[in-house]
Amino acid sequence: MPKPVVLKSNKYGINLILDNHMDFEELLKCIMERFKEAESFFKNAKMAISFEGRNLTQEEEFRIVETITDNTNINIICILDNDALKEELIRQKIEHFEEEQAGKTGEFYKGTLRSGQVLDCESSIIILGDINPGAKVISKGNIVVLGALKGNAYAGANGNEQAFVAALQMDPIQVKIGDVIGRSADKVQSTKKRGRKQQILIEPQVAIVKDGNIYIEPITKGLLNNI
Repeated sequence: MPKPVVLKSNKYGINLILDNHMDFEELLKCIMERFKEAESFFKNAKMAISFEGRNLTQEEEFRIVETITDNTNINIICILDNDALKEELIRQKIEHFEEEQAGKTGEFYKGTLRSGQVLDCESSIIILGDINPGAKVISKGNIVVLGALKGNAYAGANGNEQAFVAALQMDPIQVKIGDVIGRSADKVQSTKKRGRKQQILIEPQVAIVKDGNIYIEPITKGLLNNI
C-alpha cells in the first residue's frame, strides 16, 4: 500500500505528497506522525512547504502547517504553490543547459588586451592577439589565445573544470579553470642554431585540470582528442 504522506526535499524545503482519498482528519494525524519521525533530521529548520497529490483548500493548508509547527520544532515560513516550484525547476534546467552550451559555442576578439582591461564572455572565446600582464580574460567556456598569454585567464567560470586555456605562447601570471588555480610552469624553450644566431621556438600549450591540479602541456593531436 502506498504511504498516505511522503516527504520530498527540494531547494526550498519540503514537498508534501498526500493521499487523495483519506479522510482529512486522519491525514492530519499521519502528517503529524511523519514529521515527528523526521524532526531530528530537520531539527530547527526554517523552510517552505508545497503540496502535491491532493487538492487542498486554503484552510486545509493552514491546518497542515499549524499541525507541523505545533507538534515539532520545524518552522514553516511560507507555502509554495506547485506552479512556482515547477517554474523554478524549469529555470534551473534552462540555466544548466546554457552553461553546458557555453563551452560548445564561441566568439572572437581581435586585438591586444592591455594592462587593466578585462574581457568577460558568456561562451568560449578565441582572441586574435596578446593578453598582456595586468589584463584578464574570463569565460564560462574555453579560452584560446592566438598570441601570447601573459596576463590572467579564467576559463570555466561557471565552475566547469572540463574547460581549458590554450595559447600559442603560454606565460600567464595566473590561470584558473573552474575553482582550480594554477600558475605557469617554467617555460621550456627549444633553440635552433643558424650560424652565430639562435632562433627561440615557443611551443603552443594548453592548460587543463587533472586530479584537482592545473597542468600546462604542449598541444598535441592526442591531447586535443582527450579534451
